Amino acid sequence: MEKQVRILSEEQMQQFVEEGYVIVKGLFQPEELAEISDTFERIGQNPVPGFFEPDMEAGTEDPLKRYPRVMQPHRFNDTAKKYMLHAPVMAVLRELYGEEALAAQSMFYYKPPGSRGQALHQDNFYLQVEPGNCIAAWTAVDAADMENGGLLVVPRTGEHEISCPELADSGESFTTHYVKPPKDRAVVPAVMDPGDVLFFNGNLIHGSYRNKTKDRFRRAFICHYANASASRISGFYRPLFREDGTSVDLELNEDGGPCGVEFDKAYPH
Repeated sequence: MEKQVRILSEEQMQQFVEEGYVIVKGLFQPEELAEISDTFERIGQNPVPGFFEPDMEAGTEDPLKRYPRVMQPHRFNDTAKKYMLHAPVMAVLRELYGEEALAAQSMFYYKPPGSRGQALHQDNFYLQVEPGNCIAAWTAVDAADMENGGLLVVPRTGEHEISCPELADSGESFTTHYVKPPKDRAVVPAVMDPGDVLFFNGNLIHGSYRNKTKDRFRRAFICHYANASASRISGFYRPLFREDGTSVDLELNEDGGPCGVEFDKAYPH
């Protein structure tokens, strides 16, 4: 049997285990990024009810009214589904999980100049993957840095328990939830070039600041995955998909998590 070629080095695997995240450089090729960019340029011209609902007449006071995130584009766009199941990404996930990954969610963030960031949070608070955990694959379509609101991570919080969020600063975050990092953990930027993919587990505390530039978007294609041995997930993320595109419907996770079933999550992640 032919030996499978591994993508991640031992150092990268160790970083993911210890730090909760790892950046894989150049996992998307320029022509693939161009296809993603062109696809979401077209999507951005018209509302898609239930998935992308911009205010086409919005001014510049809140750029996210004109360019909100696109939720679950794989449900209506074949290109989004193709890249949610991108073979190199799925191969990395198989190495990180030690088993097959199931695709649960896709999103596209435009993050135009001047737009607010997203307060620090934990993904598995929303996905509720059990047993196991979700993993995010955050693909930079544009360069992402501190100036245009690139992602922030809190290293070594991958094993931090899922916390009940506090209220975020609405002047700086377009979402309402905020998870305070431990006092002995620093927030660090994940600086990325186009085509790089940041993988991080569902307990890692992460978020972003606002885009402080006047002329640079910070577009990102973001997907979430579950381990194939998981049996439950939050309802918004069903059905899931195997790499070959066939669907898998895990059980609905009705556990309210650390805040109980009465906690209003306010929005899907």
